[in-house]
Amino acid sequence: MPSTVTNMAIDCANAYQLARFWSEVTGHPLDPEDEPGDNETEIMLPGGPALHFNEVPEPKSAKNRLHLCLRPDTSRDAEVERLLKLGASLVADRRKPDGWGWVVLADPEGNEFCVLLAESERAALRS
Repeated sequence: MPSTVTNMAIDCANAYQLARFWSEVTGHPLDPEDEPGDNETEIMLPGGPALHFNEVPEPKSAKNRLHLCLRPDTSRDAEVERLLKLGASLVADRRKPDGWGWVVLADPEGNEFCVLLAESERAALRS
């Protein structure tokens, strides 16, 4: 029988603070039982695995081997600006002159993630 992915675990130094950042990114709340100082926190994503934040003693030391890709409801560029204001940092700009591409950002603890084109942008570029 196959297995089901129930959560994506993200190692971090401050689980509650990082979960608050990702709560703003996704628009979904932390588990109501999570509190400042908890060493594990979680955000339930509708229809998908939870984002689970674990405090670990060691800092991030290399590029993520697994990362999240976000597809915004608005536009890629507007979402990148919003996330930078929330505390993300720019890692790499992979946008192409023809409009395709993505942007690699890092959350406040350095975990990389990508911002892709919105579906409406993809449809416009295909036509």
